[in-house]
Amino acid sequence: MTDLRNVETELSRFRGRVLVASLVVLLCFGLLLARLVYLQIVRHAHFDEQAENNRTAIVPVVPNRGLITDRNGVVLATNYSAYTLEITPSKVANLEATIDGLSEVVEINPRDRRRFKRLREEFKSFESLPIRTKLSDEEVARFAAQRFRFPGVDIKARLFRNYPFGDLASHVVGYIGRINPQEKARIQDEDEEGNYRGTDYIGKLGVEQSYEKQLHGTTGVEQVETSAGGRAVRRLASSPATPGDTVKLSIDIKLQKLIENMFGDRRGALVALDPRTGEVLAFVSKPTFDPNLFVEGIDVESWRALNESIEKPLLNRALRGTYPPGSTYKPFMALAALELGKRQPGQVTNDTGVWSYGGHQFRSHGDALGPVDMHLSIVKSSNVYYYALANDLGVDAMHDFMKPLGFGQITGIDINGEVRGVLPNQDWKRRTYKRAEQKKWYGGETISLGIGQGYNSFTMLQLAQATASIANSGVQHQPHLVIGTQDSVSRQLVAVQRPAPLVLGYKPEHIAVIKRALAGVTQEGTSAKVFAGASYLSAGKTGTAQAVTIGQKDKYNATKMEEHQRDHSLYMAFAPVDAPQVALAVVVENAGFGAAHAAPMARRVFDYVLKGQYPSTEDLEAVQKGLAQAPIGKPRLAAALDAMGEPVADAAASAAATTALVPAAGLGGVKWVPRR
Repeated sequence: MTDLRNVETELSRFRGRVLVASLVVLLCFGLLLARLVYLQIVRHAHFDEQAENNRTAIVPVVPNRGLITDRNGVVLATNYSAYTLEITPSKVANLEATIDGLSEVVEINPRDRRRFKRLREEFKSFESLPIRTKLSDEEVARFAAQRFRFPGVDIKARLFRNYPFGDLASHVVGYIGRINPQEKARIQDEDEEGNYRGTDYIGKLGVEQSYEKQLHGTTGVEQVETSAGGRAVRRLASSPATPGDTVKLSIDIKLQKLIENMFGDRRGALVALDPRTGEVLAFVSKPTFDPNLFVEGIDVESWRALNESIEKPLLNRALRGTYPPGSTYKPFMALAALELGKRQPGQVTNDTGVWSYGGHQFRSHGDALGPVDMHLSIVKSSNVYYYALANDLGVDAMHDFMKPLGFGQITGIDINGEVRGVLPNQDWKRRTYKRAEQKKWYGGETISLGIGQGYNSFTMLQLAQATASIANSGVQHQPHLVIGTQDSVSRQLVAVQRPAPLVLGYKPEHIAVIKRALAGVTQEGTSAKVFAGASYLSAGKTGTAQAVTIGQKDKYNATKMEEHQRDHSLYMAFAPVDAPQVALAVVVENAGFGAAHAAPMARRVFDYVLKGQYPSTEDLEAVQKGLAQAPIGKPRLAAALDAMGEPVADAAASAAATTALVPAAGLGGVKWVPRR
């Protein structure tokens, strides 16, 4: 009886175990089935996409960068294709050994190694970085035969930027370089990351930088089928890249070259504008640099030579260099006097050679001129006249009048980096200095402002814009370097929109007085010798500005000073007087008297723009040496008066006689007629 009961108990236990095992097996199969349903049905789309991605790859198609041309279509920046040898550091076990091995196949010099090391520090290890660029066909063939030895190394075809004129107009055109981390972050912030896939370069300076979006173009994509080794087998679909637009500049590269040649080895800047439109005809900063050095990454030695040079070739002097305007400021001071009612054209000031204020004597630049009216004060460049005028106007009135002309203001030109300069007033000094005694404005500080010295500090761009405003009878256009962009597909030129011109509201008779005096400067004044024999009538004003402060009792002697301490030579001008087509401002650093170096440059610019005359090599050398010695002929204004029956005995009589002329409005500017 006991044995039967034990068998039943064991069977019962066995059945329970079988049931539990069956349930476990069913549960496991249920889990497998559920996982299968999840993977095959619920997650089907996701894994199908992954499988497709393993089979295919999306490759960015980098667009051709747009061209940059001058106003006549001459190409200033272009592209060319070349092979590069590139390494992906994350795919290379021993980087130094790999580079050493590569150097046995293709030439890799120390400069290439230094550049690659710098790129490794700036970019991530999984990015492809060039170790050599511009490989020859022979070098490509040699590497292809040895490729199996170098995993992680590949040959790529890339577009390279080229500046065919080298250092000519380099501050205008600018250059491109590899995208750095800061620029990459900005691209991400602007949601442009997709458009820069596959792109390693970006505009760094000049037009290349300010018109980056137009020049870059739109990146395309290609979907390609790949092998297990990751090599492209065939193209499945594509969306072509759109090349960047061609950017057309307003500068004339032939004129730009003429001016840069005239500067020679001197430092300085020249800005020439069309006063009728604000187009920049020439934008010169000397010395220059070769932008081709930056395209592949500049080497340490070249960077040090540029960055540490006392000549500062990387400084865009036309845009960022600030200078006291010297006597070129006097015509604007005279206009302020007329507009604010502080002087009349015939009002006379006795120039004794010195002007006293608060126990200090402010000297003139030469002998006493005697009685001078406004016309003679500009023609003969009387300091005493403008010392007295500055004292009468006061610093705040001068500031408020000069500000709309653009002095000490951002002009808004279409390249980055413009500086404001200094147009002083009492508020400026309070904000600039820290100590209480420094914050106070002293009356004596006003005096030197009248002759363009003191705290005054402006760019040649600002002086050129102000000159153009006078030439254009008080109508001011925003200066700009780009005329328009040409669409890469339609080939149509689209003009860049500009703000409406600003009407400064000067009285025509006041503008006429200033124009007449400026014309007198070129006929009987400080630049008469330079413009002798010209077939057109121009207007201008020479200037000489101090580079360092000289004591009141000291006498300026250039021969006893270091070259970098000598006075700057300046000139502002426009031509022709009756219908101005070009206005300019030029500074030649540490060159001395404005008529000796700056004015001859203006003459050659006018000859080219108005007459199409390009000077000979000998003429250029003469300008470079300040030796333009054209004989002084009969002043053009005096000759005009003679023709009207008013003989002129000398320069002073000529100046007095021309004050009897009054302007008559004309479509092209100002025409001079005798007063009835």
